[in-house]
Amino acid sequence: METTHQQTLKPSNVSGHRVIQLWNKLGHNKAGRFLYNILLGRAVPYTGSIGAQVLTLEPGYVKVALKDRRAVRNHLKSIHAIALANLGEMASGLAMMSCISTSTKAIVVNLEIEYVKKARGRLIAEGHANPPANVTEKTTTIVDAVIKDADGDVVSRLKVHWLLSPATESKLTK
Repeated sequence: METTHQQTLKPSNVSGHRVIQLWNKLGHNKAGRFLYNILLGRAVPYTGSIGAQVLTLEPGYVKVALKDRRAVRNHLKSIHAIALANLGEMASGLAMMSCISTSTKAIVVNLEIEYVKKARGRLIAEGHANPPANVTEKTTTIVDAVIKDADGDVVSRLKVHWLLSPATESKLTK
């Protein structure tokens, strides 16, 4: 039998409201953040594959950490370019999902990434989103994400283009 938290965040019902609501319940202590990150990884398996940890989440802002380990490294002994893209997209997605209304759906339509320097050690990604409050027709908005190393040096910058559109009535009631 699933617990209440497992029922709250599963692939079929990941929404902005649930993302922030669950964080507000669990994000205040280490055990809660651990559980949140497990549930997020199960809800979004590809994103969960890199093992990033949400540190801070509030409407329109997220801070996510990624530990440097063999599973995310390339042959140059630095963090793989696609792991960086995954981390940046995760930051943009959580920032976006945490502040869109329940009447809006969002999907990535373009991702631009600049690799500034080799990524080694623990990384911190920050995402900032400021979507329109009331989406009545399809529109595109950009969410910026920046990934820094332990020294505070930028290793990657992302511009993630999100297509926002009104959610259909049937999708809202599921």
